[in-house]
Amino acid sequence: MNISGFIDRQEFFEESLFKNIIVVLFGIIISYINSLLVYTFFKNPVFAQEARYILYMQLIINDMITLSVSVILFVFVYLLPNMNVAICCIFIFIGSNVYRNTPLNLAGMAIERFVAVCYPLHHARICTIRNTKILIGIIWLVGAVPGVVDLLVVLALRPLSFFTTSRTCYHQNVFDFEYNIISHAVFNIGYMCLVWVLLFYTYFKVLFSAKAAASEPAQAQKARRTILLHGVQLLLCTLSLFTSVLDGALTSLFPYYRSEIYFCTFILTSILPRLLSPLIYGMRDQKFKKYAKSSLMCGSDKRAIAPSE
Repeated sequence: MNISGFIDRQEFFEESLFKNIIVVLFGIIISYINSLLVYTFFKNPVFAQEARYILYMQLIINDMITLSVSVILFVFVYLLPNMNVAICCIFIFIGSNVYRNTPLNLAGMAIERFVAVCYPLHHARICTIRNTKILIGIIWLVGAVPGVVDLLVVLALRPLSFFTTSRTCYHQNVFDFEYNIISHAVFNIGYMCLVWVLLFYTYFKVLFSAKAAASEPAQAQKARRTILLHGVQLLLCTLSLFTSVLDGALTSLFPYYRSEIYFCTFILTSILPRLLSPLIYGMRDQKFKKYAKSSLMCGSDKRAIAPSE
């Protein structure tokens, strides 16, 4: 999440207001869609019995937290430019954790589809509910490691008074030691490379498995498309690692429009990708779509009946 540089030049009030309205509006719309999917999942116990839907719901909840933190930090850059460092550390720790959870979760979902297509007889034994919950716990644990390292470095090298000061809240402004910057880049690139390898491996294994076996070609084709869409999500996650490079290149060409460039890259890499998760299963998966429509219709019926009761 790159929220630095939005107010490098003096912006007009209308410009700042417009940007904040757009970000908050996107956040509300996407959160509403994701909340509907969460409601559908917990209302229908049938989804809690399948590993793929549990992992999907973990991704949706993770996206909701990521989106909330991104929007809050964006708005605070304008409303509260200098935030207490201790509070800022909490936001950054949560934001960086859920950010890294996304590619790890995509890898877990791709592996689950790979097992379902390539080893269907072992799927029920490998992708159990218990194993899925253990995997989610591992994802959260591994995703938290870089954030914990950053906090330990700052606690060791900064006086406690540092946490009572105020700064603009973004990662490089709080965790500004050279070790923090290098480890941040190494962890992010390492995670992304690992997930890219897993996605390529699972995709081609599913592809070759479908060609070798005549049984259930439709399932294999759907699994390939799902993994490809996960690849699109991962591509957007990867691009967000290079936002600073992209911002630097564009701002060197158009220095006066620095604020607009930061705003556009923020929308493209931190906000809009949160729409992909509901589209992959919420719109493509017929089972989930059916139950989601049922949930909406039931909600509408209840609102229509309520006044007459």
